[in-house]
Amino acid sequence: MLGHSGGAIGNACETLVRRGEAVRVGFNPRMYRATATTAAAAAQATVSRPPDPAHTPPAPPSTTRPTPAVGPAGGRPGPVTRPNGQQYHPRALANLPDVEALRRLREAGVPVLLYGPPGTGKTSLIEAAFPELITVAGDGDTTVGDLIGEYTQDQHGGYEFIYGPLVTAMQEGRALLLDDATLISPKVLAALYPAMDGRRQIQVKAHKGETITAAEGFYVIAGHNPGVHGAVLTEALASRFSVQIQVGSDYDLATALKINRTAVRIARNLATCQQAGEVGWAPQLRELIAFQKIADVLGAEAAFANLVGIAPLEDRDTVAEIVTKALGKPVAALSLGRQL
Repeated sequence: MLGHSGGAIGNACETLVRRGEAVRVGFNPRMYRATATTAAAAAQATVSRPPDPAHTPPAPPSTTRPTPAVGPAGGRPGPVTRPNGQQYHPRALANLPDVEALRRLREAGVPVLLYGPPGTGKTSLIEAAFPELITVAGDGDTTVGDLIGEYTQDQHGGYEFIYGPLVTAMQEGRALLLDDATLISPKVLAALYPAMDGRRQIQVKAHKGETITAAEGFYVIAGHNPGVHGAVLTEALASRFSVQIQVGSDYDLATALKINRTAVRIARNLATCQQAGEVGWAPQLRELIAFQKIADVLGAEAAFANLVGIAPLEDRDTVAEIVTKALGKPVAALSLGRQL
């Protein structure tokens, strides 16, 4: 339809991905999805006659990473648009916006491990920093084939080897997130380590012993939820991540997002109790954002009742007590009433 080869269109799409102006959503066949910044890229594009390829050397692949917008007040960074179109609000890290700090660590080749409770924004931060990110959702069933690739039956009844996310990230010089990395078996993670050290190579034994060498830009970052059952940060894994950053909920951001102030105050109190070992759970930013959505739809009373209901059973009585005290009336978990 455009009058160009599939390869040329694919290269253009990959350029958009590297700039953070599109996101790759499929690999066989290659498929792409527009983001909130794609339209701006189109508006800035200029149409010109292509140069003669016989006299023009090919341009090297772009390694430019998008930077956070800068707000007008004292150079404060503005929100960064994630590939899904949602906005991420940078936080301070080593006197830098966290997004910029991660990008600098990537350029220096220093792997990062983010750790903290679920819902604190670890994945959101990583997606904001690296729009071309490839994500592996780790669990106890993750296999070496899930990382490197395996043979899959094609439409003709034969078998072809389909590269996994690790190989794809290495070949294309992209960032790879191991989400819940500490749930993955240490034997499986061992297949990743040669790509992270000075060799920057892996051997795909299942595919003719092929050797894959990482392209420039390849980077591994991991997420760890210490409180999740089965999550074990082994010495071998910890030693591969030179920088380990604790991520907690930004309750000031929750207030700035106009989330119910009483709900934010309850979350702060529970977080204090959690640090003191009095409870094992506290609402994080994810739960507070959901709280406000529920309140907007069903009312604040239902949202507070749901806040009690989502607490783990062992902490539910304590959470109910704190919510009841904050509201000045009894609050129980959200439940169905009598028939209407």
